[in-house]
Amino acid sequence: MWRNLQFQTLWIGASASTLGVSVADIAYPLTVLAVTRSPALAGLFAAVQAIGMLLAGLPAGVLADRYDSRTIVICTEAGRAAVTAVVAVALITGWRPLPVLFTAAALLGIGQAFKGAAQTLLLRSVVPAEQLTQALTQDEVRMNGSALAGPALGGALYAVRTLAHAVPFLFTAGSFLTALVSAALMKFMPRAPQGPVDRAAPRTPNASSARAGGMLAGVQTLWGQPVLRAATLLIMFVNTIGAGFELIIIVILRHQAVPTGTIGLALGLGAAGGLAGAPLVQVLHRLRPGVLLLAVAALDVLVLALLAVPFGPWWVAGLMFTVMLGLPAIRVLVDILVIRQAPPAQRGRVVAALMTLIGLGMPAGVAGCGLLLQYLPAQAAMLTLASAEAAAVAYCSTRRELRQARWPGQAVESADA
Repeated sequence: MWRNLQFQTLWIGASASTLGVSVADIAYPLTVLAVTRSPALAGLFAAVQAIGMLLAGLPAGVLADRYDSRTIVICTEAGRAAVTAVVAVALITGWRPLPVLFTAAALLGIGQAFKGAAQTLLLRSVVPAEQLTQALTQDEVRMNGSALAGPALGGALYAVRTLAHAVPFLFTAGSFLTALVSAALMKFMPRAPQGPVDRAAPRTPNASSARAGGMLAGVQTLWGQPVLRAATLLIMFVNTIGAGFELIIIVILRHQAVPTGTIGLALGLGAAGGLAGAPLVQVLHRLRPGVLLLAVAALDVLVLALLAVPFGPWWVAGLMFTVMLGLPAIRVLVDILVIRQAPPAQRGRVVAALMTLIGLGMPAGVAGCGLLLQYLPAQAAMLTLASAEAAAVAYCSTRRELRQARWPGQAVESADA
C-alpha cells in the first residue's frame, strides 16, 4: 500500500478533510449555544445539516456514477472551504445571525453527500481489488484518528478568544483546501504497481447505465434483499437514536463545569477506541455479520445508559472508547456485504442510497435530542435514548434473516465452524 502513491495522496487529503469536519462538529454547536443559549437550536443546526445531506444523497449517487470522481471531490472541497470561510468572516466581523449558521449547515450537508459518494468510488479506482480490505483498514485509521484528534483540537481552538472564536472555522477551511490540493495532485501520481483495480463506475455519461434503475437503483438493490434490508434498518435505528448523543454529552459535561477543552479531549479520547478496533476487524468477522451487528448495537445501548451516570469526562471517554472498538468491523462489514456486491455501473447509487437510508432519521434524531434537553435533565434524556435504542435492537433481533446472515461466498459448514 505504501507504494501506491495515488492512494496515499488521497488518504492524506481525506484525513485533513475529516479532521476539519471533526473540529467543526465541536465548534458549531458551541457557537450556536453561545449565540442562543438554546440546546434545541443547537440540535436543529445538526438536523438542518443532516437534511441537506439526505436531500442531496440520491442525486449525488447518480453524479458519481456518471462523472469523474476526482473532479467531484475537488469541486465539493472547494465549496465546503468557501462556506466555512464565510462563517469565519461573519464571526470575525461580529455578524453572527442564525441564518448564516443554518445556511452553512445545509450547504455543508449537501457537500458531504457529494463528497462521500465520489470518494468511495475514487478509492476503488486507485486500489487493486485484492488490497481493498487493507486499504479500508488504513482508512479506518484516518477516520478514527481524526475523530480522536478533532474534538480535542476543536475544543481547544474554540477556547481561543482571538478573532471572536473563528479560529476553528479557519482551521476547517484550510483542511478542506488541503483535501482539494491532494485530489488535484493525484493526477500526477503513478498508478498502483500491479494487480487489477476495482473500477467503480464509468467516468463519462453513459445512458444505458444511467437508465439501469435510474436514481433509485441503489434503493432497489438494498431493499430488494432481505439481509441487506434488515441490516440497513438496524443501522438506521442506531443512527437515528444516537445522532444527537454527543450534544447531550456536551450539555452533561457543561453542567458539571467541565471546560470546553476538556470536553473535546474526552470525546477525542473516546474515539481512540476506533483506532484500537482496527486490528480487531479480522477477529470480529469470524462472527456471522448479523450477529456482529446486533452485538455492537446491544453494546451501544449499554453505553448510552451508563453515560447518564455523572462521573465526569474520563468516565465518558472510557465508555466511548469501549463502544468504538466495534465500529471499524461494522464499516468493513457494510463494504463487504453491500458495496462490493453492487454492479460497478450502479455502485455510486448504491453507496448514496446506503448513506441516505441509514441517515434518514438523523434530522429527527438530532432535533429530538435538542428538544429532550430543552424539557428534560440531560441524564434523563440520555436514558430515554438508551430505552428507545433497546427497543429497536430487540425488534431487529427478531429478524431471522439478519441473525442467520452469512458472508458472501461463505459455506454453511465454515460459518457454523
